[in-house]
Amino acid sequence: MSEDVAAIEAARKLFAGPCTFMQGASSLESLPPPGAVEIAFAGRSNVGKSSLLNALTGRSGLARVSNTPGRTQEINFFDLGGVLTLVDLPGYGFAKAPREQVATWTRLIETFLAGRQPLKRVCLLIDSRHGPKSVDLDAMKLLDGAAMSYQAVLTKADKVRPTALKAVQEALATELRKHPAAHPEIITTSSEKGIGLAELRAAIASLA
Repeated sequence: MSEDVAAIEAARKLFAGPCTFMQGASSLESLPPPGAVEIAFAGRSNVGKSSLLNALTGRSGLARVSNTPGRTQEINFFDLGGVLTLVDLPGYGFAKAPREQVATWTRLIETFLAGRQPLKRVCLLIDSRHGPKSVDLDAMKLLDGAAMSYQAVLTKADKVRPTALKAVQEALATELRKHPAAHPEIITTSSEKGIGLAELRAAIASLA
């Protein structure tokens, strides 16, 4: 078995194992104490974070899926077999919530990203249908400023024609080269079709 195949199989077993909701945090005071290595999922509202988390773990109800942007209003922590903690961050950008509440989420996320010791990487989700928008570029600058390593993950790849998807991948790769904290590899996924899930699981598991 090659090293890559072995890594993908080990990651598959990890994500197929126990994964449980730990807690939600709406303030710094309610964050859980540091424990296992944390991998956070960030992205524009309605980019498909919850769907991707559910697809990665093979559980339809692990993270709540909603068509209403801004539904995730807390930082949600999930224990993956005691080996990793998956962190679902509130969506940034447009959210159907009071402006003051959105500002509170933003401050919480900024503080979390800058000072969370177990946090090893952020998966920055970007919609394949649109490519990086201005709010995504703002998130990249925030992560660069916090010196927090992040990896771009394209979502909903099944909704885009191959030629359009290739153009988005190339444009995103060009943009990422401008950002010091960005991981150079882009992982392209589809929660519905299973595209790229094995590769993303392996990339995450390698950080444990």
